[in-house]
Amino acid sequence: MRHLIAIALAAVTLAAPARPQTVASPPIVPVEVIARYPHDRTAFTEGLIWRDGALYESVGREGESDVRRVRLADGRVERSAKIPPAQFGEGLAAWGSELVSLTWHDGVAHRWDAKTLKKKGQSRFTGEGWGLTGDGRSLIQSDGTAQLRFLDPGTLAVQRQLTVTLRGRPLTQINELEWVNGAILANVWHQPFVVSIDPGSGAVTRIIDLRPLVAEIAATDSEAVANGIAYDAKARRLFVTGKLWPTLFEVRLKD
Repeated sequence: MRHLIAIALAAVTLAAPARPQTVASPPIVPVEVIARYPHDRTAFTEGLIWRDGALYESVGREGESDVRRVRLADGRVERSAKIPPAQFGEGLAAWGSELVSLTWHDGVAHRWDAKTLKKKGQSRFTGEGWGLTGDGRSLIQSDGTAQLRFLDPGTLAVQRQLTVTLRGRPLTQINELEWVNGAILANVWHQPFVVSIDPGSGAVTRIIDLRPLVAEIAATDSEAVANGIAYDAKARRLFVTGKLWPTLFEVRLKD
């Protein structure tokens, strides 16, 4: 299993001089499925969070991206807000009474009232928008590279940058993000794994294996990849899904 994962992750690791082989490999953690819930199979999931008893999801579509509140039990969209048609919606995070959603290439972050999804304003940010989460002090942005940006929540000015590394080498294609118990969980684009990242060092400390879920979905679309992580901190529930997946999974890490 370790050999297979090393091959898969090599595809998203930047070329770099070899490091000493003494760099420790992070443990591989399987998941146990606790529950399955319906998920909109047309939703190209870019961002996913849990807040106030419901899921909130950022869905990217050419010309019709939106942010939506979704009922867990049946996947019903309870309310939604449209992103301007020229923009492609990406990562999503909660901050205070607001939700903040990124756009892919436009450098625009939209701010929404968390209860009503009414537009409250917008801010500019640096680089591409892929994933977004928050650690209680900063918003954290991914852009598809190995770099994470820690942003001022009010202005989105960059406070610091962090390089994500796997076995001492930069790991690219960091996508959707979620803050869970002091760590950053991240999807790796086109890979059936979630990595757990130390927010101080940037090192990947665990590799969470979603291959059984990917196999269960059995998607025929190459872009229907694992993407979407949400955490219910109060009930300690972890949810994962993917782009165009018909199922959202509640999972437990078996470590």
